[in-house]
Amino acid sequence: MMRRMSVHRRIVLGAGLAAITAVVTGCREQSAPSTAEAGAATGSPAGPTATNGPGAVNGPGGGASASASGAPSPGASASASAVPGSSAGTSTGGDLVGQAGIGGPSPLGRALTAELSRHLEPNAQNPKHPGYAGAVAYCQIDGSLFARASVGKALRYDAGPVLLPESKQVAMRHDSIFDTASLTKVFTAILTLQQVDAGRIALDGPVVDYLPGFAGPGKDKITVAMLLAHTSGLPVGAKVTGLPDDAARRAAVLATPLIKGATPGTVFRYSSVGLMVAAQLVEHVTGQRLDKALKSGITGPLGLRDTGFNPKTWLSATDQANRLVATDARSSRGLLRGTVHDDVANHLGGIAGHAGIFSTAADLTVIGQLLLDGGTYQGTRILSEAITKQMVSNVNRGLPAVDAERPNRTSDHGLGVVLNQPWFMGKLATGRTFGHTGFTGTSLLVHPASRMVLVLLTNRAHPNWSWANPDPVRVAVANLCA
Repeated sequence: MMRRMSVHRRIVLGAGLAAITAVVTGCREQSAPSTAEAGAATGSPAGPTATNGPGAVNGPGGGASASASGAPSPGASASASAVPGSSAGTSTGGDLVGQAGIGGPSPLGRALTAELSRHLEPNAQNPKHPGYAGAVAYCQIDGSLFARASVGKALRYDAGPVLLPESKQVAMRHDSIFDTASLTKVFTAILTLQQVDAGRIALDGPVVDYLPGFAGPGKDKITVAMLLAHTSGLPVGAKVTGLPDDAARRAAVLATPLIKGATPGTVFRYSSVGLMVAAQLVEHVTGQRLDKALKSGITGPLGLRDTGFNPKTWLSATDQANRLVATDARSSRGLLRGTVHDDVANHLGGIAGHAGIFSTAADLTVIGQLLLDGGTYQGTRILSEAITKQMVSNVNRGLPAVDAERPNRTSDHGLGVVLNQPWFMGKLATGRTFGHTGFTGTSLLVHPASRMVLVLLTNRAHPNWSWANPDPVRVAVANLCA
């Protein structure tokens, strides 16, 4: 049996064949540069392919772009423009062209499509329900898109849940916009670390020194770093219901007490409250609401026009209909599509440090590449190299972990990213591999040894999050790319 060729060897072989093809054909049309590269050449802000509508100058990335027209074709990108951060363009059928795909479908792309399609129906791992209604995967190597796939539906069910007629279902696209859930925490961590770079806060500084409302027994020992490393001793969630206004809800987040018996800095316990507090810290020192800080600190400089909170405020009606990915369809809130799935984030107006950001696979690969490249992306520096190194290094070495859902997990964690977790990284898990997952079925994985950024976005919460465990497909996709 022939040994399976590694991703790296396939890339090298592909690059060589592409060069030979270019020499033979001579005047073969070159693939379009990424929009970020185009912006650099023209001096205008540009980023990943986007289709914001009227008023796009006020969108999350701060730049206008063309609006999409027509219905999307199932399983294919509607755009023929290049992929951000990549030297590979795309054909109208979604195949890669240029360095990575050599004018045809990527073999890894076909394998990803097959694996993702397998979970569109009940299978041995999940015999009662589909794993999700649809999914998108991007695998990028050394800044170039190596493979991608999109399958299934962005919208399949109406509230109830009730299966929609085929004519009313919406196909998944490569540029579909997902509720990223806890991938929001990565953005919040970057925004927090920017303030460390600026000297406005210190990682070892007590949080209460910056936010006096962060009071309570034992909480004076909690540092900024502990919020990002999930060692604060704060619980998973905050109680924000039944309160009269947003100010009261925000105050309730800050007043959340420690878990009974917890000692800050001694145990890893996953805490969304920690990132909610970090977001308020960012707002306090910048004087900006979190969504504005996101735009000025990350999405604007990087040209990420498809990333932001509350997408119905910045997407055109056409894009809302064609690109938004649905989540829950059975809650008291009705069908959720373009509205944050997380209940606490919803009570906070859809803008919170732990959940609420919507994005695309292409935009998320930029974030992965940014962290892989030491805090810079295509000439734009977002974080210092030193603070980025801290962010993606294990700061919890030697600490125990408490996780009832995953009792075998380790405490390995950086400042806003998780490290070395085989339960979602599969064969790509190493001491240097970092990333994050989201409750809605999303994940970002960065494998420094191969310079790989892997984004997997599924809508496993559509119509019911309890139908499937998202981890098996995360592992399967990671193993395909290993």
